[in-house]
Amino acid sequence: MSQKAKGWLLVVAALAGVWLIRNGADTRLTPPGPASAEAFAAGPELLPGSPVAEPLRPSAPVRIRIPGIRVDAPMMRLGLGPDGSLDVPPAGNTDIVGWYKDGTPPGAKGSAIVAGHVDNAQGPSVFYNLGTLKKGSTVEVLRQDGRTAVFALDGIEVYDSKDFPDKRVYGSSEHASLRLITCGGGFSESTGYEGNVVAYAHLTSVR
Repeated sequence: MSQKAKGWLLVVAALAGVWLIRNGADTRLTPPGPASAEAFAAGPELLPGSPVAEPLRPSAPVRIRIPGIRVDAPMMRLGLGPDGSLDVPPAGNTDIVGWYKDGTPPGAKGSAIVAGHVDNAQGPSVFYNLGTLKKGSTVEVLRQDGRTAVFALDGIEVYDSKDFPDKRVYGSSEHASLRLITCGGGFSESTGYEGNVVAYAHLTSVR
């Protein structure tokens, strides 16, 4: 991927984060946030002692499973909307997760960007409990090639929208890395959620 293309991906992904921030629904429930112990001490790093698998050839994901929060959901491709921002999963579908189809597929070398809603007007959605995950939690992504990419969580953090660390979240990776993103932080009736929860993971094995 060219440097220009990489830069465009960062912009696109940032726009997706803005959409998620501004479109959470006030359900009078507060999504659980990550504990400080699950954050990185300095910057993103692999979980100590965790195996690191060789990246796979690119193949589109079809389903994601996160046993720790009972997620077992289909995945859809997300492209760009008419305004140039990233499309998002349908707000009315509480059980679907999207990935940026022109970026890195989960399991391939690089940082795969995956996004899911935290809630909608009716209540919690697929990533409502993302903030409860712990370091070492398992994330499984079933792919079109029949393989299942198994990831281990390296850390999970919450960011205010004004301080969202684009390079930290969307930057390149020498490993097969995964970023799971949803809304989080405080909530404003005028603008929606004021931050994002981001879970970082790396590929540990393949089935």
